[in-house]
Amino acid sequence: MARRPLPRILISGTASLARGRDFARTAADSATDVLHPLLVIGRGLRVLASAWRRKWAGTPKDKRGPALFLGAACVLVVALVPYGPLLALITLMAAAAWQGRARTPVKTGPSEAETERLGSLYEALVPYFSIPEDPNPLFAHGGSWDQAFSGHEFDEAGRVTRLRIRYPAYFTDGEAASRARIEALLHAKSGRGREYRFDWDEEGNQLDLSVLAALPTGIAAQPFVTSPGETVLGFTDAGSVRRTLPVLEGDEPRDVPPVIWRTGPRSTEPHLLAVGQPGSGTSTLLRSIALQALRHGSDVLIVEGGDTGEFACLSGRTGVLAVECGPTGALATLEWAAHETERRLIAGHRAREAGRPAPEDIRRPLWILLDQPSVLAHLAVSEGHPDPLGRLQVPLRHGRAAHVTVVVAEHFDHLELLNDAIWQHTRARIVLGPASIQQTADVLGLPPHTTPTAQVPPGRGYARLGTGPVHRLQVPATPDPYDDGAHAAHRQAVLELLPARKPAVAGHHLTLNKPLQGHQPPAQAQAPETDAPEIPEVPAETP
Repeated sequence: MARRPLPRILISGTASLARGRDFARTAADSATDVLHPLLVIGRGLRVLASAWRRKWAGTPKDKRGPALFLGAACVLVVALVPYGPLLALITLMAAAAWQGRARTPVKTGPSEAETERLGSLYEALVPYFSIPEDPNPLFAHGGSWDQAFSGHEFDEAGRVTRLRIRYPAYFTDGEAASRARIEALLHAKSGRGREYRFDWDEEGNQLDLSVLAALPTGIAAQPFVTSPGETVLGFTDAGSVRRTLPVLEGDEPRDVPPVIWRTGPRSTEPHLLAVGQPGSGTSTLLRSIALQALRHGSDVLIVEGGDTGEFACLSGRTGVLAVECGPTGALATLEWAAHETERRLIAGHRAREAGRPAPEDIRRPLWILLDQPSVLAHLAVSEGHPDPLGRLQVPLRHGRAAHVTVVVAEHFDHLELLNDAIWQHTRARIVLGPASIQQTADVLGLPPHTTPTAQVPPGRGYARLGTGPVHRLQVPATPDPYDDGAHAAHRQAVLELLPARKPAVAGHHLTLNKPLQGHQPPAQAQAPETDAPEIPEVPAETP
């Protein structure tokens, strides 16, 4: 059946109605623009009236009479003053216009996108924080996240930066595996590429999630404000330690929280083990420690197994006893270090028996720095020589009383070659570079409270001193000053910290300047003097 066309009067009537609506809307907009000041003043008068009513309702009844008398007196004074009523009216209109102005609405809760993100986090946590036997579950599919989440903050992109989660008391938060599952889930759902910190409050059944800012990587080696016996391993988060150090980041002074390692006879962690991947910054850490020890007047003995010349800048410097790179020289040097430790113990014991202070030469700290010693151990065994690491047992066991400190830096791939004495006596541990949570926990004894990042700068890792907490760590930039690929300003900073060269001895050989009584180190322990001229200072980079 064919449809009949609409009558002409209906078609023309629809067009007339549309034109009428447009005309009415235009007239209303014009009237709103014209009457906008009156609307603002009217809204302001309504706000002032509401405030006056609340003030009057909150006034005690015994004070209302004096308040009315004071108000009437003010009105009378204004009425008698010339131009008083006009000024009062102008003041009232100005106050009403100020109170009635358009204000930016205050955000009182998460936006729609943020609410959706919180809802997805809530639903993802339901299988982990709920059991069928719970009569009133805090987490349930289709439930509300308002009771479980609080203190939520978001960044400009709408991603979570801080969140407090309340979980049921029956959740096994004391088990590392259960906590690791929750942390991995929150890391994936909150957005990868950032570093998160998880603080578990087992007593209050709460978990605090926060996004950590990146640690500063532009702090170069410099004279740190520390006392003898204190070594700056690097810098960490502000809430992890109670101390700050004034440093220069470029040309800008800053106060940053450091990770301080204390050595000496009263130290609870007299020796250090640093582990990392190639290029993670373990050699940088050893250079930083060596420069700080030399600045405080200590003797430094360096054994380099990588044979890359990372410590050539220290060869022949004042306070540096030797820089050994071969298995034979390393064996002789570590044997000398063992005898030197024994000599210091005997001399100190005899001084105490005689009631005299310890001699100056045994109170001077001795640092033994070993970079990748497993390489030298493998070469020594292949050549039929004893393992040089076996000579470290005496300095490791008795080094604290003899003012001897041992620092070992090794790669993850060669950890099985380290003997038990190193693992037993190096209770200060550092992990640098990219590493899994399990690898970090195996070295430090505890997993970190933060998630690993996808891109790890050199010198970035974790540190734990003895039985203390695990700290994030960024080692000061201490590159090899002879490395042309390093930052010019950082190389110049290292050159300025290097001590002066020792005067050459006869035969152009460097000998250990503390010979033992009745024991002279073999000739293999002597390092040849470098005849290369002093490298000039590296000019600063031009922008």
